[in-house]
Amino acid sequence: MANNRLVTRRQYLLSTGAVGTAVLAGCAEDEDPDEIDDEGNGNGNGNGNGNGDDDGDLEVVHWWTAGGEEEAFEALVDGFESETEYTVESNPAPGGAGAAIDAEIQTRVLDEDPPGTFQIWPGEALRTYTDEGALEPVDELWEDGAEEEYLESVLEASSPDDDTVAVPINIHRLNNVFYNVEVLEDSGVDPEGVDSPEAFLEALEAADDAGYVGLTQQTQEPWGVLQLWEVVFTGQHGVDAFQQFLDGEAAELEAEIEESLALVEETSEYYNEDAGTVSWDEANADVITGDAAFHHNGDWAAGEYQGADDFEYGEDWDYIPFPGTEDVYTMVMDSFVMPANNPSPDATEAWIEYCSTVDAQERFNPPKGSIPPRTDVPTDEFPPFLQDQMDDFEESDEQVTSISHGSGLEPGQASEVEEAFAVFTDNWDPEETTEDLIGIF
Repeated sequence: MANNRLVTRRQYLLSTGAVGTAVLAGCAEDEDPDEIDDEGNGNGNGNGNGNGDDDGDLEVVHWWTAGGEEEAFEALVDGFESETEYTVESNPAPGGAGAAIDAEIQTRVLDEDPPGTFQIWPGEALRTYTDEGALEPVDELWEDGAEEEYLESVLEASSPDDDTVAVPINIHRLNNVFYNVEVLEDSGVDPEGVDSPEAFLEALEAADDAGYVGLTQQTQEPWGVLQLWEVVFTGQHGVDAFQQFLDGEAAELEAEIEESLALVEETSEYYNEDAGTVSWDEANADVITGDAAFHHNGDWAAGEYQGADDFEYGEDWDYIPFPGTEDVYTMVMDSFVMPANNPSPDATEAWIEYCSTVDAQERFNPPKGSIPPRTDVPTDEFPPFLQDQMDDFEESDEQVTSISHGSGLEPGQASEVEEAFAVFTDNWDPEETTEDLIGIF
């Protein structure tokens, strides 16, 4: 999708009045198409171009619509609007762990009616757009000196090819295991002694024997078990082997893949009975109520604990890196990009620059429950748990991206992997799933 073709078609739509079709293709679920006027101009929320001029408004498509995520986005917008002359038109596309926004944005890019910017996982998820020339380089738009404060692994994820096309705004750590302190004590489990995936399985068994749910989990969506397998595999076989899998060399890892799937299958014996019908946050609540010992998830799960009454970090709940991954930081990041044929280039450039600043990342990350990708952001406004996560990030020997959260594999392959895990959570057959995973590459 060459950029000049994008411009030509958009100019044709504007000149013929056919832009209304593209506008409707980009409507969010809660947008009213009737608010589009007779000339084909929208209300500025969801059409990506207002009246076709860079009139100061910046449409931002994102999936942060509830709780701390919504608060974080609003804090980011407040900072941007106070630092610039532009205003933000929020166009939320929630649902489907990012699938809803991906579908909407791809439709709008194909219709050559992109928003000013949109939220996306950096890494391989960007290739859908970079392969079609649909994103502009943004490295020169970052605040002067900002790149020097990012770890190389984060910069690489923002540059799937040669050009930097995204600005990361946050980092979540995926390889956490959260636990209820009292439940582990009652189960006779010392978290410091849980130092391997196999030892983790023994801890689940001990909690089960004591009358608790060993590992509270959701299985109704395949990403939950997929992300568990990712950290189990890394804990058993190391980052190099996991990167080898991401590089498409699954056939050479047949024994390793099957071994890690077998361990995940064994963990399923200690899941909550309603794992197939609850969401991740509903499963996570079992740790708060004291019904479960452990929960594996990204650090967004900690927001549920921090919002609970009389449930204090270090006293009532705590965490360990997933056993075997103590020096690894499995990253789940969010970023923003500058679409080609941009309807608001000046405002988008200002947004990209602002997101790279200390001020933006200091505002956004505490309510989001994530850490800033810049390593020079002051820690004062971050709760103790996130300060510990920041220390873990800076001290980690290796950082790796995740399949289940969009950065590890290009979208087509990631979707096939998710499909394989959807079958796995139904039949719990390590051998069959190993064959399915090898067949993807």
